[in-house]
Amino acid sequence: MKLHLTPLILATAILGGTALADVKLPAVISDNMVLQQETPTGVWGWADPGEKVTIKFAGKSAAATTDAKGKWSAKLEGLTAGTTGEMTVAGKNALTIKNVLVGEVWVASGQSNMEFRVAGTKDSADEIKAADFPNIRMFTVQKAAKTEPADDCVGKWEVCTPQTVPGFSAVGYFFARHLYQTLKFPVGIIHTSWGGTPAEFWTPKPALAANPAFKPIFDSWDRTVAAYPQAKEKYDKDLAAWKEATKTPPTDGTKPPPQPRAPRGGDAFGSPSCLYNAMVAPLLNYTIRGAIWYQGEANAGNPDLYKKLFPTMIKSWRKEWQIEDFPFLYVQLANFMQRHAEPTDTNWARLREAQLETLEVPHTGMAVIIDIGESKDIHPKNKQDVGLRLALWAEATVYYHDQEFSGPLPSGFQVEEGKARLTFRNGDGMKAADGGKIKGFSIAGEDRKFYWADVEIQGDHVVVSSSQVPKPVAVRYAWDDDPECNLINNTGLPASPFRTDEWPLGVAK
Repeated sequence: MKLHLTPLILATAILGGTALADVKLPAVISDNMVLQQETPTGVWGWADPGEKVTIKFAGKSAAATTDAKGKWSAKLEGLTAGTTGEMTVAGKNALTIKNVLVGEVWVASGQSNMEFRVAGTKDSADEIKAADFPNIRMFTVQKAAKTEPADDCVGKWEVCTPQTVPGFSAVGYFFARHLYQTLKFPVGIIHTSWGGTPAEFWTPKPALAANPAFKPIFDSWDRTVAAYPQAKEKYDKDLAAWKEATKTPPTDGTKPPPQPRAPRGGDAFGSPSCLYNAMVAPLLNYTIRGAIWYQGEANAGNPDLYKKLFPTMIKSWRKEWQIEDFPFLYVQLANFMQRHAEPTDTNWARLREAQLETLEVPHTGMAVIIDIGESKDIHPKNKQDVGLRLALWAEATVYYHDQEFSGPLPSGFQVEEGKARLTFRNGDGMKAADGGKIKGFSIAGEDRKFYWADVEIQGDHVVVSSSQVPKPVAVRYAWDDDPECNLINNTGLPASPFRTDEWPLGVAK
């Protein structure tokens, strides 16, 4: 039977009834949200092309008219911290967003250590019980990957209570809690992270494509896609065999074989920019104060590339958000894995160096956590101090509190009379954390062989020497996967790992 649709019925079938006539809002504009104070604050959504939309909140109002694609955007101005109430958005229909607050809004992103939940932290039972902070809210973006930038995401704002906080990003929560307790402003965290993901997943495609250094990222994905049909065929066979082999549990106590891992290349996940497209792009109209970031483990195999990639990602986020030089604070990788008895050189040490050098990008800050990692766990449970150290940077450099916010950072190096003299920023009161000798420094001469060094503190200088190196040319500190190191300043904040040489990996002995 052939159907004959009238123009009206056809239009209804295509457009889903009157769906486009209704004003719609993105997921992040929803109940319990926190709006950024003291700056024009973005509100946006969709409606019929040409439809006028009015936004009202706390005595402030704004209006917009949708464009040809049905999108509208507006700015609410003059919002002050602590303001609360309902927001109404009205066009042909009216929407009410309840329990809205005004305060400070930060994005929290990265891989698994940002995703790590409060429920898994040290002292989690006590932390959860005490988490009654209705002026702290968190919006968690549901994981997704896309090949092109998306307009919207899935997620919801949650008020911080003992019932909701177990699922919060721990670093995001402890950062927000410290800010709230110090500033007395409401704090909203937009949490968007995915464990095991490299920075190129989080960087816009135009920014990657503009630099020839990142061409291997695209080439690698092209090879993955080309190999997918064959890889998928093998996976299907292996999966069928695994299911057959594990029908009956072993009776001799042996572990069943692991389930085969599905290959990449069959969907967007793994493609350059896939998580930026799905989990960052939908947020770009939301006005924020800044971002915190905990990632790097997934890029440790190529730290030299990360030196270019990480600053590119930061600058691209600022460009796409259209918030010039917003603060971007990040976590340097913690101590983890093997501790070597003799001076060594590792990719993890060099990845930390890439993070240290990224401080050259304006309005960035770095929380050093080389002292609170766990040798056998890539996910250290002390997220309280991670959040605190990020918050110290924010309070001092964004909110202008007069306080120390960083451990010692290298600023100068010279050789005199067979000794190396190092100077530091943020080095007041340098000492050993345990009250003993300073550990973690190694020194090398022209033969590029490093020896553990003797260390003397002279005011804001560190003097490094070794009887085995009469003519030093290079010094390294905490240069290992899990280094033994203990240099702190008078506030107890640890010094960043660093080196004074530029020798390629494997050249030094």
